Amino acid sequence: MIKVVFFDLDDTLVDTSRLAEMARKNAIENMIRHGLPVDFDTAYQELLELINEYGSNFGRHFDYLLRRLDLPSNPKWIAAGVIAYHNTKFAYLKSVRGARRLLLELKKSGYKLGIITDGDPIKQWEKILRLELDAYFDEVLISDHLGVKKPHRKIFEKALRKMKVEPDEAIMVGDRLYSDIYGAKQVGMRTVWFKYGKYANRELEYQEYADFTIRSLEELPGILRGLKLEEESEGGSDKEVHAD
Repeated sequence: MIKVVFFDLDDTLVDTSRLAEMARKNAIENMIRHGLPVDFDTAYQELLELINEYGSNFGRHFDYLLRRLDLPSNPKWIAAGVIAYHNTKFAYLKSVRGARRLLLELKKSGYKLGIITDGDPIKQWEKILRLELDAYFDEVLISDHLGVKKPHRKIFEKALRKMKVEPDEAIMVGDRLYSDIYGAKQVGMRTVWFKYGKYANRELEYQEYADFTIRSLEELPGILRGLKLEEESEGGSDKEVHAD
């Protein structure tokens, strides 16, 4: 019987990819507006390459961008990028459609809820707290705090121990087939691939590890009800056999 539902955070509960793209574009536009002597396409492509090389949590994207463009360090341009990026992030941060309603329904149905996410702990908690999602969750596990990233089995095992459940009593919902679905399946959890965001058509070689595929979070309660009925039916059959 499923007792715990684990969720990824980015592009599963929080609409992150579109937000990040908008914030980065606005940052470049604001830097140009304040004197950056480079056209938008050139600067934006360099920023994307930089993020790909150093990661989205690197703290000096705009400093390094100027170096890549062979420009002198300019605090005004860097500040313009930082301001536009954060203003956009705070103004447009939102949960995925139906996420809050789903979490409330699951809590009312008696499920324990957890988050298993990669990323910087402060940045991830900032998203959770700004959207006031923290009250729904019993545990939040963040890779950079634990020292292990998805899909490594250890982060999923830590989550199961925190919730005091066996793998077959938990289900993992996430948008990434590799880190979320493959990772959770390796420890014996049920898996639900949320086909959403920039990974909706990527990592398809891991699709076989998804027990279910959904395109809307509103589909999840139906899956859980089906699993519950399946368990009850199997339990009833066992009882009849023992009674004989």
